[in-house]
Amino acid sequence: MIDDPEFIPREREISLCPCKSRKAYEDCCLLFHYGRAQPKTAEALMRARYSAYFFRRVDYLVETTHPDTRAPTLRADLEGGIYRPNWSNLTIVNTSRGGEKDRKGMVEFVATYYVDDEPNELHERSKFKKYKGRWKYLDLDES
Repeated sequence: MIDDPEFIPREREISLCPCKSRKAYEDCCLLFHYGRAQPKTAEALMRARYSAYFFRRVDYLVETTHPDTRAPTLRADLEGGIYRPNWSNLTIVNTSRGGEKDRKGMVEFVATYYVDDEPNELHERSKFKKYKGRWKYLDLDES
């Protein structure tokens, strides 16, 4: 059972979610990762995607990327590099729109991670857009 990629140790489920919501993973991003709920805001999707990177859930990352910007090589690119960084912290800096009734939104965040024991920081403004009523990651806000 431990070799099953869908197996999640109970300790992980009851641990605090890596998205820093202060909820247990089983009451937070796990619901999104297993399709039991959908993020209602762009920020909730951003947090769920961070947790997906943390837990290396490639399927979720591909599925939540907007089809207009989803590269044909996205899955292979993720599978080739997702095990290198060890994500350690997420801070949401700012959000713009992205509420339940919005169609577009932006989330600015800082995520810290380690590669080969070296600390790194990703500071990004991500754009999100609804597709068929569900929030999807669109691309970077380069403005």
